Amino acid sequence: MNAMVDIRQAAHLEIRGVKRSFDTVGVLEAINLAVAEGEFLALLGPSGCGKTTLLRCIAGFLDPTEGDVLIDGKSIVQVPVHRRSLGMVFQSYALFPHMNVVDNIRFGLKMRKVPAKECESRIAEAIELVKLNGFEQRFPRQLSGGQQQRVALARAIATQPSVLLLDEPFGALDAKLRHAMQSELRRLQRRLKMTMIFVTHDQAEALSMADRIAVMRGGRVEQLDTPTQIYDAPATAFVADFIGQMNSFPARMSGRSNGRAQIAIAGVSAPLEARDNPALAVGDEIRAMIRPERIRIGGNADPGSTSIAGTITDATFNGERLIVTVQTAFGSVSAALANVGLDVAKTTASVGQGTTISWAPNDLLLFPVE
Repeated sequence: MNAMVDIRQAAHLEIRGVKRSFDTVGVLEAINLAVAEGEFLALLGPSGCGKTTLLRCIAGFLDPTEGDVLIDGKSIVQVPVHRRSLGMVFQSYALFPHMNVVDNIRFGLKMRKVPAKECESRIAEAIELVKLNGFEQRFPRQLSGGQQQRVALARAIATQPSVLLLDEPFGALDAKLRHAMQSELRRLQRRLKMTMIFVTHDQAEALSMADRIAVMRGGRVEQLDTPTQIYDAPATAFVADFIGQMNSFPARMSGRSNGRAQIAIAGVSAPLEARDNPALAVGDEIRAMIRPERIRIGGNADPGSTSIAGTITDATFNGERLIVTVQTAFGSVSAALANVGLDVAKTTASVGQGTTISWAPNDLLLFPVE
C-alpha cells in the first residue's frame, strides 16, 4: 500500500462536482474525488451505480453535464480524448484482430506521433513488463484470454499515460486467471508508480488491489476510504452489506454505557452491547450487523464477549471456510470458520445439535434503518 498522504494537497487527478444525466435521468450526482499521484483507486459498486459513467467522463468519452475533471490542477474537460494523456483498458480487450501483438501495441504510439526509434523501445519495454516475450508476432486469435488482456495492458502502458483507466478488465477471465492478472497488475502499478483508476463490481478484487476504494451507489460515493476501513468500519448499512458477508437483524437503541451502545433485539431478554454509532439516538429503530468470521461457535466465550444459545441447522464446506448456520432466538446466524486443517471438522457439531455463538461487542455494528 502507498503511504497515506494529504490527498487534497497532492492531488494528481481531481473530479469536482461531476454530474451526468441522460435526458432527464441523473446518473452521477456531484461526484468529488481527489487521487494522489501513484495511487490505485478502485471504483466499486453494483451494476448501474455510475462507476463506468464516471470513468468515461474522466476519459472523455462522455462530457459531464456539470463539473470539472483536472490533472495536476488543469481542466481536461475541453481536451479531446486523444490529447488527454490517459490510457484505457476495456473488459473486451478491444484489440485489432488483423494486427499482431507488436502492431497492436504500436497503434497507440502512432496515434500520439511518437518517433519511430522511441516507439520500438517502448514496445519492447511494454512486452517485457507484461511478460509476453516470444509472442510478438502472434495475432489475438492465437492468444488466450489472459494473454490478450496483457496485450491491452501493454498497449496502454506503452503510451506512458498520466493516469491509466481500467473498466472491469478481468471480467471475462476465469477465477484462477483473474486472480493471477490481479497480482500482475498490482505488481506493474507498484513498479511503474502509475496512477490507476480501476472499475469493478468485485469486492474481493477491490479489497486486495486498491490503496483506496470509492464505494458507489445510485450515482454518488457512499464511502471513500482504505480497504481495511471500508471492511472494518463501513460508514453505512449499504457499504457494510455490499462488502463481504453480513448477518443483519432489526433492533432498537436502548441506551449507552461505558462507551458502547446498548441495543434491544426481539427474542433476547437482556440488552446486548455493540460498537456505538453517534449518529443514532436512544429509541431509534436500527439494523445490527456482524460479519460471519467474527462469530465464534461453541467453547468458552472470551471475557466480555456476548454469548447466545442456538441450534445448528446447516454446515457447508467450501474449501477455504466452513459456513455454519445457527438458529437463535432472534433469527438465523451464519458463522464462518477458517479451514486451518483437518481440525476444522472437529469444531463443527452435528446439524440439530445445540451450541452457543459468541462475539466481541465491538464487532456488532449499528446503522439507521434505510
